Amino acid sequence: MHRSIPEPELKEFLDFKVYQYNAPSFLEGDPVSVPHRFDKQQDIEIAAFFAAILAWGQRSVAVKKARELMQRMDNQPWLFILEARKGELRRFEDFVHRTFNGDDCILFLRSLQRMYKEYGSLGNFFSRRYRETGDMRDVLIAFRREILKADWQSHAAKHLAKVEANASGKRLNLFLRWMVRKDNGGVDFGLWNDIPASSLYIPLDVHSGNVARKLGLLGRKQNDWKAVEELTGVLKRLDPDDPVKYDFALFGLGIFEEF
Repeated sequence: MHRSIPEPELKEFLDFKVYQYNAPSFLEGDPVSVPHRFDKQQDIEIAAFFAAILAWGQRSVAVKKARELMQRMDNQPWLFILEARKGELRRFEDFVHRTFNGDDCILFLRSLQRMYKEYGSLGNFFSRRYRETGDMRDVLIAFRREILKADWQSHAAKHLAKVEANASGKRLNLFLRWMVRKDNGGVDFGLWNDIPASSLYIPLDVHSGNVARKLGLLGRKQNDWKAVEELTGVLKRLDPDDPVKYDFALFGLGIFEEF
């Protein structure tokens, strides 16, 4: 892996880009704007989960669809999920975003209903699994199994990354970044205090991957879990306590500056 920029200068450059894009102005038009409409932890978690799951394709369409889902939950996602009965879930049968369809949505809603009744919040589930394993990769594997417990063969399975099969897990890692990271930027929520930011993995996508390669941060050509581990490891050299803050820099450079 060749890097033309010395590490101190690269860190200074990326830290500036984090400062530039980790700001309230970043919220507009981004899927994270959807959970920012709520105040209660459980509402934020649910809105963030669906916003992350739908965060693919054109960003404006993904935001619109995530907002539509919240409207179908009467903009009270936690209360809706706790109390929703079979008949009320039918209102999601015609929901669609790219290949994510109504059946997928209903399976996720039923799974979340079960998890909230058992754990009280998604944060409790993730914190408990992290205490048991100490590795967020293992936690992601456990979360996927928990969500799909009722139907392993469902179409919905394709929307939850199988990181043990080398999937990058971009959307799930993005969800975790939102929930775990805590700073003064005004973007990430930092709700799950029992999980350290140092344990997170970078939400790798085509934009952040391309920028990382151009900067000499990533040698692997595929955007898979091996690349996630490689890039996260390099970013930990720049900031051991908060490596995924550089997602703002890599994504911003790729999307807004076409770096």
